[in-house]
Amino acid sequence: MKNDVVPVHIRGILPANSGCALFVGNDEKVFVINVEPQMGKAISDFLRDVPKERPLTHDLMQSVFKGFGISVERVVITELKNSTYFARLILSQNNEVARKIVEIDARPSDCLALAAAQKCKIYVSKSLFEQVEDMSEVLDKINEGGSEPE
Repeated sequence: MKNDVVPVHIRGILPANSGCALFVGNDEKVFVINVEPQMGKAISDFLRDVPKERPLTHDLMQSVFKGFGISVERVVITELKNSTYFARLILSQNNEVARKIVEIDARPSDCLALAAAQKCKIYVSKSLFEQVEDMSEVLDKINEGGSEPE
């Protein structure tokens, strides 16, 4: 993989005015991606391995992937345009003949849900990581206050 990406992980999920705030980052910097409340819950449930009564959309996607021998290699949050984040879902399919890699444009929230479900690596493009506001202090203050992110 090229050196133009930065490894990150989901550092916390908190309710926000219009949904959920996903704190994504590493020891150097943390930034926020806002998602719908149900998406925040889905990601939180995957991170905590919460069992579900019935499969939801991301569970269905995982079942389809499994049926076709596909795994999520990694996700890359690529850019921010007009207050909207963009991401790529990198899938891998192995069979007895070859390995196929497919890169798909996807919402960051869907990418992060699948990454949480499959425990795969999450990256951010270096240019985006340099562009976003560092929210590390905010997350630290929330954690110190006892309202630990999920």
